[in-house]
Amino acid sequence: MEMFDKIFQTAAANVPPEYFRLLVAQAPEIYRERAYCYELYHQMRSLWLPANQTDYRLCGEVDKRGHPYFAGDKGASNPDFIVHIPGTDDNYAVIEVKTRTGLSDRGGLEKDIETLLRFVGDCHYRRAIHLVFGASARATVEALHGIGIDAGTLGAIEFWGHEAPGAPAVKRTLD
Repeated sequence: MEMFDKIFQTAAANVPPEYFRLLVAQAPEIYRERAYCYELYHQMRSLWLPANQTDYRLCGEVDKRGHPYFAGDKGASNPDFIVHIPGTDDNYAVIEVKTRTGLSDRGGLEKDIETLLRFVGDCHYRRAIHLVFGASARATVEALHGIGIDAGTLGAIEFWGHEAPGAPAVKRTLD
């Protein structure tokens, strides 16, 4: 999936402002993860390679209950996106998305990190991506460090930030 990063960056840049921050009647606009994710999915699918060029598929919030990797786990994770070849063990990427306001939600951050690490470890996904929109990837890493999650634990995860509508998502390496 050599084109994945380009698709991901361009799709993020193509998310219109009204999906980045949702307009609310008689209230300030707000960040809403689901609205952003649906539009990001649409933008990624619009850029996705035709089926004759790749067998990989982008899937949104696939329910993993009943999947052999999660046998006996009643609380199986449903990441925001997965990229894989359906029906095979060829798993390319697992993606969790958070809003900038979600960075203050310790439980939500911990759940996302746990999901990403599980999919890399147990399900053999080659890439685990944590995308925060409305803030930089650096802000995510700082928030994680602030709640005591150390960089050694996070080594398998790529942190991406999508700071503003019209800008591409940007990957940050851990220091």
